[in-house]
Amino acid sequence: MGRIFITGSTTGLGLIAGTQLLERGHQVIFHARNATRADELRDELPGNPQIVIGDLSSIDETLQVAAQVNDLGPMDAVIHNAGAGYGGLTRRTVEDLPDTFAVNVLAPYILTAKINRPARLVYLSSSMHRVRPNWDDILWQKRAWNGSQAYSESKFFVTALAFAIARLNPQVFSNAVDPGWVPTRMGGQGAPDDLKAGAATQVGLVGGDAGPLSELSGQYLHHMTVTKPSEGTMNQQAQDQLLVLCAELTGITLSF
Repeated sequence: MGRIFITGSTTGLGLIAGTQLLERGHQVIFHARNATRADELRDELPGNPQIVIGDLSSIDETLQVAAQVNDLGPMDAVIHNAGAGYGGLTRRTVEDLPDTFAVNVLAPYILTAKINRPARLVYLSSSMHRVRPNWDDILWQKRAWNGSQAYSESKFFVTALAFAIARLNPQVFSNAVDPGWVPTRMGGQGAPDDLKAGAATQVGLVGGDAGPLSELSGQYLHHMTVTKPSEGTMNQQAQDQLLVLCAELTGITLSF
């Protein structure tokens, strides 16, 4: 059985994935944005769940999350599930970054760089990633804010990150998963897809029991099926450009 860390796992898909993995006998490390959410999760789950705490919109707190995870020992897998949605006005972080980019892209980058090398990585994407990002203004310093476009671009970038990791580190199984439009707090209660189906692919991948899919890397999956991502996410120049930006923003360079 494996030891698996899941970001953003106090509610929604992260919590469902965590509870399913626990039921299958895996050791799960949950993640809460703050102590209040951690306490709520302890009240909800049986036993004494392991929970790390930190706000992934902050570079410093994301580094603290990585340190907490490493203190618990080596992980077999990480599900980068945490996400910032796109409703309302722009929300900028303490580093003056759009929270959609900070949480959806930069935090997975930092955690990938700093958590001691899991064998399996899953990055949560979205069907909304099929956009053409504005490479000249990734951080929305010049453009008028468009929450939907910012969210879509962030999912393009995290998908490209998943593929970059697979390309640069063949020893790691790194994939992007589209869980569908599911009725989470972010997706809204009117979302048409099924929550359990939305969690099944990432659970199968990190649990190593997804059949032939468990041996795939650098793929985009939806409901246990390999599908075609936006071609731009597979462009090596685009992947490298993203990695350079993340390194510049964080002072952290990925090394393999």
